[in-house]
Amino acid sequence: MPLILSGNVASATAGVYEVANSCRFNDGDSPRLHRTLGTATDVDKWTFSCWFKRGVLSATQYLFYGYASGEESAIVLKSDDTIDWYNYFSSSEQGQLVTNRKFRDVGAWYHLVCAYDSDNGTAGNRMRMYINGTEETSFATDTNPASDENSTINKNVLHNIGMKYSDDGSGYFDGYLAEVCFVDGQQLTPSSFGEFDDDTPTVFKPIDVSGLTFGDNGAYLDFEDSDNLGDDESGNTNDWTEVNLAATDQCTDSPTNNWCVINPLTTTNSRWTISEGNCKLANNSSGWSPATATIGVTSGKWYCEVKCTAVGDGSVYGIMDFAQYDDGTLEMSVYSRAWIYRAATGYYHNNDAYGAGTSYGDSFTTNDIIGIYLDLDNNKVYWAKNGTLQNSGTGISITDGYDYTFAFNMYNVGGDATTYNVCEVNFGNPTWSLSSAVADANGYGSFEYNPSSGTFDSASKDFYALCTKNLAEFGG
Repeated sequence: MPLILSGNVASATAGVYEVANSCRFNDGDSPRLHRTLGTATDVDKWTFSCWFKRGVLSATQYLFYGYASGEESAIVLKSDDTIDWYNYFSSSEQGQLVTNRKFRDVGAWYHLVCAYDSDNGTAGNRMRMYINGTEETSFATDTNPASDENSTINKNVLHNIGMKYSDDGSGYFDGYLAEVCFVDGQQLTPSSFGEFDDDTPTVFKPIDVSGLTFGDNGAYLDFEDSDNLGDDESGNTNDWTEVNLAATDQCTDSPTNNWCVINPLTTTNSRWTISEGNCKLANNSSGWSPATATIGVTSGKWYCEVKCTAVGDGSVYGIMDFAQYDDGTLEMSVYSRAWIYRAATGYYHNNDAYGAGTSYGDSFTTNDIIGIYLDLDNNKVYWAKNGTLQNSGTGISITDGYDYTFAFNMYNVGGDATTYNVCEVNFGNPTWSLSSAVADANGYGSFEYNPSSGTFDSASKDFYALCTKNLAEFGG
């Protein structure tokens, strides 16, 4: 299957269509978009297209849902990480596709098309699913709807994006959605929404969809208005109503500029609660809980911020060689290729015991913001507290030649995630409202403090947000 690569460098070059924004869905907030559709152009034909980036795995999450009493149609990420598209009427399935393949990449964007036409004379073509530009053909369940069988989707009933139905309050999507299109009256293919890259022919990328004919019920959500995330740009003014979505849920993480997030696959010891599109971490049980990010780098200068929402002695933030990560049961200071800055003491640690460390800067506590600066061109790491570089801007030398990632380690001595060790990580798409909103020197990201401010070992340096646009320019 063609992949949306986490680097997606082809889409980071000039002269291609750019997706500016996505919408972040945090399942703990019970978010959704909803609309009751009107009379369809053709109730027997429709196409749903979206780009999605997953947050939580192994949970039932609804991407698109239509509901009426006694019937429903849905496109669902199942708890086994397959995709299930079904029509349910009269106490039975009236058409269903369930993939054999599982979708577990939390660092990449996927493109999905579900295209319905119950008038199609070929039964196997009445429900067609495409992933990343290629038709899905391997299904655990493959049941065709009867000829002229309506689906609940596209009827004059309640529809949800990112949730099941309002009376149930379950199945919330967790992750990011971009370029959401619903087309009434046509069964379209992926070529209406994207194309394969000329230089990297296995990479599927978005195209401008504004010229499509969307039909009477159709809508196009580009999420470019942070005050109206349900705004329809199809020309139909079929706006969707936001529920528990805020301006801070508008993100620049998109299929044409993929951003670093926390990797939930490295938090296998279940001590973490990860939320806000994999940008917020809470330690929910006693013990050490290291976590790393989704993108590792070997060159370039990179920056992120950590807001200390709740701080305990074990709150430490820094970098590590991803290859050294184990099952997440050790304190990060003991790793030979990890460098961390500790809240309680202001010490930095590398390859030493928990009680050791070397004096570096100020201690930090709740509501402080820690900047992490990783310079792999000179093999140095720096930290700042609330915009002030620590240790007079003198960096700590790190070992050359490894694949480094931002890393976070917390120890919860009380087992109360509301009291001990919670942090929000801003890779450029903050989960909190900023007072300043500063971009990096390339114009990417939104940070509390300027990533290029200050002198680093007596020199000026530009540090960048860890996203594929910057990776295309600076390597990594």
